[in-house]
Amino acid sequence: MRFKNRSEAGRLVAGALDHYRDRPDALILALPRGGVPVGYEIAKALHLPLDVFVVRKLGVPGEEELAMGAIASGGVRSLNKSVIDQLGIPQSVIDDVSNREALEVERREWLYRGDKSPIDVSNRVVILVDDGLATGSTMKAAVAALRRQNPARIVVAVPTAPPEACEELQPNADEVVCAVTPEPFFSVGLWYEHFDQTTDAEVTELLRRAA
Repeated sequence: MRFKNRSEAGRLVAGALDHYRDRPDALILALPRGGVPVGYEIAKALHLPLDVFVVRKLGVPGEEELAMGAIASGGVRSLNKSVIDQLGIPQSVIDDVSNREALEVERREWLYRGDKSPIDVSNRVVILVDDGLATGSTMKAAVAALRRQNPARIVVAVPTAPPEACEELQPNADEVVCAVTPEPFFSVGLWYEHFDQTTDAEVTELLRRAA
């Protein structure tokens, strides 16, 4: 099946998370940009607060779509060792890309949240949302960063992903919800009829509406 857009995908995922509806200890953290329209619909359906959790892919220089890892809020890195070893990427290159993307993480957090503090996640159920997984490296970085903030439970929820990406996340998260796991997968965008890039303005507006 293909989703019409991210909003429809979010409403579908919300149905699989109905056991968290109205829970005072639960919240939605969406990965910008594409995860925010999905997370907004889930937060609206389940009556839960919504915030962003910024994660950036560490692209291989010259092949930026190929992820050698990811970096999340708090400076936590998740590296894809198989890609790094296969391509022989030196540590200096990994550090350079990481430093650049860390600045972008900080920029986006300020852009989306301003001087407002992030929601305190300690001892709470955190539902991490994106519009889909390809390799899962970005989501692994998000989970690793969140663990440092002592949530009671981490739930990963996405509309679509390859089966192996969902399986690989199982040891990292407490619960993984992948609504549709097609094979062959190819790419996240293939499973949406409309997959336009979400803008910073849209992210800011959806967070304003949720608040």
